[in-house]
Amino acid sequence: MLTLAVLIGLCYIFLFTHIPESLTYFVKILPMLLIIAYTLRLQLTRTPYHRWLIVGLTFCMIGDYTLQWFIVGLSFFLIGHIFYIVAFMRTNQQRAPLAIKLAVMLYAGLMIWWIAGTVLATGDTVLALAVLAYITVIATMGITSFRTGSPLAISAAFLFILSDSILAIDRFITPLTIAHSGVMLTYYGAQLLFALSVSQYSAITKSDTINSTYKGGVSS
Repeated sequence: MLTLAVLIGLCYIFLFTHIPESLTYFVKILPMLLIIAYTLRLQLTRTPYHRWLIVGLTFCMIGDYTLQWFIVGLSFFLIGHIFYIVAFMRTNQQRAPLAIKLAVMLYAGLMIWWIAGTVLATGDTVLALAVLAYITVIATMGITSFRTGSPLAISAAFLFILSDSILAIDRFITPLTIAHSGVMLTYYGAQLLFALSVSQYSAITKSDTINSTYKGGVSS
């Protein structure tokens, strides 16, 4: 299922101009439908992380389709990011290193100054505030992803931040020739890693439980 999602995603990215216009958005969201179906079918105990991640994936898929109406799509993506944060906050494996927190906050500050500042200069205060809120949320997502202890979830979060950054620069600063491929490669990659992180997180928590039981047995 994930192999098919990857193949269709690559077709959408690199054969975009050959896809009939009437099928463009169907092909665009098909990889996400397959990723969500894979995540739903995982034979694991449904942890809060698993459940909330599925909700986040679903809202991002809707955002992917509605991005043709930019603000609508942006709103769904924002909600999706918030659900990812909720999923991360339901875990407690570790904390983000201070250096990472500072780097993410610095990056967010620079993007707010650059992107939101540019939008504000056009006189669109509402959109500038929306961009500010969006950047704040994705930065929070990046930092909280460390709580999972899952390298896959952390990598997914930062790939998603990269995807959003490319989209924002292309939309608000200057058109980028790599915008389509850059945004979609990092976006699909992030969602794929999020789906794979569910099994990794389950293995991490299972290992912690076994270790705790073993230590408890030894100490007694």
